Amino acid sequence: MERGKKRVVDSQLESVHLVRMNHLNSAGRLFGGQLMQWIDETAAMAAKRHAHRPIITASFNNLQFLRGAYPGDTVVLKAKIVYAGHTSMDVKVETYAETVTGEQFLINCAYATEVAVGEDGKPTIVPELIIETEEEQYEWDRSVLRRELRKKHG
Repeated sequence: MERGKKRVVDSQLESVHLVRMNHLNSAGRLFGGQLMQWIDETAAMAAKRHAHRPIITASFNNLQFLRGAYPGDTVVLKAKIVYAGHTSMDVKVETYAETVTGEQFLINCAYATEVAVGEDGKPTIVPELIIETEEEQYEWDRSVLRRELRKKHG
């Protein structure tokens, strides 16, 4: 089967959500679990665009909550593939809270490892990732390092 190649920009996407009252924790901020769901969905959509296959989430790495989001804020999630192995992909998802005045603040940065699966439910090959910029190479190298650390530390 031909593996093919795709660029980072081919699968980039943004998803946008409005923080509503039912999304809040007891402190009146966006519930972390809700944000994790949005990150997971956004990462999977980017991976699906890259692989054109069904996707399962294998892991999250570096999920850091940097700042809160509040009722009425718009949450903007920006996802892109930063690494493609044989059957898996690393997706970087940056999350921003946008206030009513249009100011954006980074509230989260996460990396998800997504695996493409075939009709039999088993991992299947994904297109290679074409690296075109220094930033893309930097993100690729960081993903390789994260993978090595996961293997070393289990």
